[in-house]
Amino acid sequence: MSTPVATAWSDTEFPSMGSTARLLILGGPPGLPGIARRRLGELEARWSRFESTSELCKINAAGGAPVMVSRDTYDVIALAVEAWRGTNGRFDPTVLDALEWAGYDRDFDAISRRGEADLHGAAPGAAAGCGDVEMLPLLTAVQIPAGVHLDLGGIGKGRAADLLTTELLAAGAEGVCVNLGGDVRVSGTPPEAAGWQVDLDPTLAPGRSFRLGEGAVATSTRLRRAWTRGGAPQHHLVDPVAGRPAWSGLAAVTVLAQSAAAAEVLAKAAFVAGPAAGAELLHAHHVTGLFVHDDGHLEELAGLSPFIA
Repeated sequence: MSTPVATAWSDTEFPSMGSTARLLILGGPPGLPGIARRRLGELEARWSRFESTSELCKINAAGGAPVMVSRDTYDVIALAVEAWRGTNGRFDPTVLDALEWAGYDRDFDAISRRGEADLHGAAPGAAAGCGDVEMLPLLTAVQIPAGVHLDLGGIGKGRAADLLTTELLAAGAEGVCVNLGGDVRVSGTPPEAAGWQVDLDPTLAPGRSFRLGEGAVATSTRLRRAWTRGGAPQHHLVDPVAGRPAWSGLAAVTVLAQSAAAAEVLAKAAFVAGPAAGAELLHAHHVTGLFVHDDGHLEELAGLSPFIA
């Protein structure tokens, strides 16, 4: 992201949701950064799969019984179910068992410290999918089948970025950029007249930046959260059909969309689908983006050129 020059801007950075949060806020009451930080902490406490007291963990441990949850949790799970349907299952929040089997069974910093480890037990196979996830709106409750477990990591960060942006503007901010581990949502008055500049990770796409008036950018890559287990490379982007990390010919997918949740979902789904089917998927959803192929080749998708800074 470009650095704001206006004196009315605040620029705050802190750890959140297993990554780093950066908030750029123009105007509004002086306490907005603190409010935003507490709000992210609240969402993380509800959606973390590493905290046994979280609402997500309570749903996963319920053995098929319905669990009453907050509106925040109900809405993000409903969004995940809708995303599963809208991507024909390429985005699937029920891949948690496969993630844990591959070794992502604790905070990623702990995985890095652990080093090489063995695989134990049989691979879980294809993900269950969301067809039997029950959303109970009158109770604000969620019911998933016994033996099915949800992960909200990526879509949770995207949804949090969207919520925070909307809430900060409602609280009086004139312009907001929320970056949660690479899921970026921008809205309102930008730091420059030409719009918001979002820089891609230079290790993935050196020198590449996008210019937005409003919207979001998200990247899914197998290169960041990667480790070795059982003598084989692993990463966190699971193919729901295979029940294993996806090796689709792509190293990274960046998507531009109206919301960070949508960008996150579609980036992950396109990564799993691979170059040809992934491009078709993004076109069908009327979004654009950038593919980084395994050999380092950058593929600009149709419609991307107007956004290149």
